[in-house]
Amino acid sequence: MATALIFSGQGAQKVGMGKSLYENSATARALYDEANRVLGWDLAKICFEGPEPELTQTKVCQPALFVHGLALHAILKEQGKLADVKFALGLSLGEVTALTAAGVFDFATGLKVVAERGRLMQQACEQTVGGMAAVIGEERAKVAELCRDFDIEAANFNAPGQIIVSGEKAKVEAAVAGAKDRGMKKVIPLNVAGAYHSRLMEPARAAFANYLAGVAFAAPQLTVFTNTTGQVVSDPAAIREALVKQVVSSVLWEDCMRNTAAAGATGFWELGPGGVLAGLAKRTDKAWTVKSLAEFSDLAA
Repeated sequence: MATALIFSGQGAQKVGMGKSLYENSATARALYDEANRVLGWDLAKICFEGPEPELTQTKVCQPALFVHGLALHAILKEQGKLADVKFALGLSLGEVTALTAAGVFDFATGLKVVAERGRLMQQACEQTVGGMAAVIGEERAKVAELCRDFDIEAANFNAPGQIIVSGEKAKVEAAVAGAKDRGMKKVIPLNVAGAYHSRLMEPARAAFANYLAGVAFAAPQLTVFTNTTGQVVSDPAAIREALVKQVVSSVLWEDCMRNTAAAGATGFWELGPGGVLAGLAKRTDKAWTVKSLAEFSDLAA
């Protein structure tokens, strides 16, 4: 058996996430309390009670998902259930959670990294007018053509037939309209704050590079796959470089998942709310075994 841990990305958050972990586990409670201290504001309260618009803010939901994922990880470790875990990967911000689970950072350092990433990305959103859209049921080559013709970028390759495009709002809107003329049946504008994983995030990438230059990276104790290439990354300098590049580059999530399975993963455990990654896994390969763990009751089995 070789289990892979998969960690949620932005968009999976929901009010109430982690509340049952906090109430039923002293280990989880200690992590949420430490997070509040490190951040200097009450993350736990926003996670458990909302309001939703506040939790949805990039600078809030990124640390929220990070802490939730690692609280689940800490409880599983305490229960002695991580013996078969050999791989870790995460969607977008989830990559920082995966790296922390793999021992590249301690909890407080990983949290500071993700909080700064969220803050800088929110700032970049506020300085630009960006948008995103989901392209459903199309091949990569056809989406690449659409992006080229409308001067936008492919932000996420989530699963076969689920690709997210990103760029200046007017250009994304033009691409959505133009896609219909090309016979693309399902191109849906997304309700997001900005153009993530596109060149509009360049100010965030540059500032994040400066920030990470002062952060120590250890070698991972699990096999970690990076969103930027879909391949294994293990050298600390290469991990730093991948995290910086990831802010503006495409998230190759489908490639990460396929390559993890090819490397010998016999099952995936999704640590995060909403079952989003399990849904993407099913679209990619129905034969994969994926277990979604979000609340305390999920950990009792």
